[in-house]
Amino acid sequence: MMNIEKYFKRFKKARPEEQIQSGPEASFSADEAAREVQGTLAVERDVGEEDCSQHAAAVGEPGRAEATDRTTSTSSKHRGTGFNPEWLKMPQFKSWLYLTKHGMFCRLCRQHKPAPKTGRANRAFVEVGAIVYRKDYLERHITMEHHQDSIRCQASLASGISVINSFEPTIVLEHEAVIGGFKCLYWLVKNELAHHTNYPKLLSLAELLGCDYFRKLKIDRRNNYRSHRIIDDMLEVLAEVIEEPILTKIKSSQGISLEVDETTDVSVGRQLDLHVRYIDKEGLVFNHFLDLVSIADGKADTIVAAVKNVILKKGLPTEKLYGLGTDGAAVMTGRVNGVAKQLKDSFPKIVSVACAAHRLALACKDSSNDVRYMATFRDHLQELHLYFRNSANRTATLKAASATLGVSDLKIKEVKDTRWLSQHKAIETLQRNLSAVLGALAEEAEVRRCPGAKGLYTFCATYRFVAAVYLQADVLPHLACLSKVFQKAHVCFLHIKEQVPVTIQTLRSIKEAGLTPLPGSFLSRLHQDLDDPQGLGAFNIQHEEERKRRGRDVHEVSREELWARFQREVIHPYITGLETHLDRRFHDLDILGAFSVLGPLGRATPEDDIIKISQLQTLARKFCPEQENEVLQEWFSFKNHVLTGAFKNKDQEEILRLLASEIDEWANLYPCLSLLAGIALVIPVSSVNCERDFSTMNRVKTDLRNQLQGEHLAACLRISINGPCPEAFPYDRALEYFFKKPRKIKCPNKGCKICS
Repeated sequence: MMNIEKYFKRFKKARPEEQIQSGPEASFSADEAAREVQGTLAVERDVGEEDCSQHAAAVGEPGRAEATDRTTSTSSKHRGTGFNPEWLKMPQFKSWLYLTKHGMFCRLCRQHKPAPKTGRANRAFVEVGAIVYRKDYLERHITMEHHQDSIRCQASLASGISVINSFEPTIVLEHEAVIGGFKCLYWLVKNELAHHTNYPKLLSLAELLGCDYFRKLKIDRRNNYRSHRIIDDMLEVLAEVIEEPILTKIKSSQGISLEVDETTDVSVGRQLDLHVRYIDKEGLVFNHFLDLVSIADGKADTIVAAVKNVILKKGLPTEKLYGLGTDGAAVMTGRVNGVAKQLKDSFPKIVSVACAAHRLALACKDSSNDVRYMATFRDHLQELHLYFRNSANRTATLKAASATLGVSDLKIKEVKDTRWLSQHKAIETLQRNLSAVLGALAEEAEVRRCPGAKGLYTFCATYRFVAAVYLQADVLPHLACLSKVFQKAHVCFLHIKEQVPVTIQTLRSIKEAGLTPLPGSFLSRLHQDLDDPQGLGAFNIQHEEERKRRGRDVHEVSREELWARFQREVIHPYITGLETHLDRRFHDLDILGAFSVLGPLGRATPEDDIIKISQLQTLARKFCPEQENEVLQEWFSFKNHVLTGAFKNKDQEEILRLLASEIDEWANLYPCLSLLAGIALVIPVSSVNCERDFSTMNRVKTDLRNQLQGEHLAACLRISINGPCPEAFPYDRALEYFFKKPRKIKCPNKGCKICS
């Protein structure tokens, strides 16, 4: 009874006397207050019994007069206090309003019963009758959110949708709002746009376009799901949804490897990138971004500690860790205390491989530095680029010269060591438009008296420079093709074994052509282009680059002598250096060369069998020391399949993939060889995936977003690199992850398994 009186006082306080209507139907007695406090079940039951009769009375059927006689005075000029029967004839009320002895009710809200979002659970017109008999009170009910939800549900029923489906928009409207927020955020991050600043704007645009459910995110002034904190929380959820299946596949793989590299971001902070490489049950190799870690310095101990921490945090199976790809820097490959050495001490089965693309770039650079003129030539290529890039007037002159000669989109490319194909692209453009470049330099030197243009023209308008351009136009495409092979995501040691000897032989054929260049090569067109009056012939390129020095004249030399001298001093030493450096950097494959025993076999001699058995023993001692005898036994049987059976006429990559597949019967027949085949495929021979990760990081973390760091930067990279297209992302899974923490927003269904 104490609770009843307490509630009655609170009710009186909430509803002043002037708002409580007098009259037999509007009076609020203590008995009615007791009924409301002790539960509205009795009211609900009584109202439910009267629903049918009052429903009919509300539309004007017999029996309505009895209820209205009690609430109106027919003899009075003015309407008495209470329910006005004229309300039932008004279009805005007649479709839903009806009266019972407990007060006014809404037919639609009682039928669909949308759960309350905030405020009281006993709402007027729904759970309890409304006893404030005023027209504005009825109009206010029309604007209530739960009444609008009821209207939508009724419209769904009228269109033929089932009762269960008619409830769905009300039940999952909050879920749809959260999923819509995830879609907007994922689209921004996937397209590498600033998500903190653009996410609220994108939600506002969606609301403007008619996505009304986004209003559910605006719970109150403080909770509108647009703050940086909630955006970061949602970003972590998206990254976790992407990472979970990848880690599951990695843990079930029979072999994994890592690619590790470090760089400096736009905020001058050191970042360590880890890329994982694994093999699935079908023998297919996959590469995925694993993590990006901020490190204090670039020392080997710091890098090793960061790598081990990531392995522990991600739960990677260290017993299946077989490969480590690095860029070949001293801190990575040092024999005494390098990163590879320390990781080998912790994980003995690891094979460390220096990046093949980096090795190729170093081989090209070393071969150019060995020939004095080629080193100078390379420096002048960069000076040529800087000369035109740093001046709008010079660029305009170059465009005018190119327009005169019928060349379009002429631009001198930059030459940088960190860009492996930059010199190839620079030479390709320069060889095609050399006459336009020389014309622009000549105009700058003669008309504007530019000393820089005069010096460049003096160096470039020579026989040796033009011949060097044509030489590199013949050589660099083969090296660029080899570099592109090494930059593929799924490259393995087989590409080194097969492609490097072919490239060396191609370069050797250019050198051995002698005074008669290969037909179809650029060098074979050199003298023809020098005599073309519409091209290089207009610049009278005849003399060697040595000029008159302190009274010494330069003797006229025939073109044949110039060509022989260029052959002797440039072509032979340059291509010989390329052959030497390529052979030195790629000849010794170390333990990777032993995997050739799992490839095609020719007619073997006893000496060949001894070599292959030695290779098998090397592999067995490294990766499965306890099963060395089983490896040899399996190989003797496997050899017959390669010679005459199912593996006949297949290349080594196909053989390794069939052996590594856990679906076919070969994994059961040759379990040890299957493991070795999987290891051969999974060991990386480059770290180009890390370089691609750095390119993505530079696009994501720009000057305007230099505060992005830590786990949030890694999450952005994970979404950008590993994430599917926005249409294919599992947003329902993200919704489940999101509601693992308590949230302000919840759906009205108290029994919801997702958000309750």
